Amino acid sequence: MLTVNIHEAKTHLSRLIDAAAKGEPFIIAKAGKPMVRVVPLDTPEKPKASDRLGFMQGYGTVPDDIKTPFKDEIEEMFYGNPGKFDKPPGEK
Repeated sequence: MLTVNIHEAKTHLSRLIDAAAKGEPFIIAKAGKPMVRVVPLDTPEKPKASDRLGFMQGYGTVPDDIKTPFKDEIEEMFYGNPGKFDKPPGEK
């Protein structure tokens, strides 16, 4: 593994980083004593949208008649009994 002193690392930092990113790690030394090791990051690729589809599969079901449980309330909000939902619960 390549070892460079701090001055050389500062002078050639871009070149050294490019090499490390390609899989060639190096050590930076101060007065001959190794201080740090520079290695490439193992960053995972960003997940694709297609990988996200179906990630909750099997965790629940959506009924075919999803609107049915709230049908009366929805129709009331849109078509009738204005103001009913402006009052606190329990008041008529």
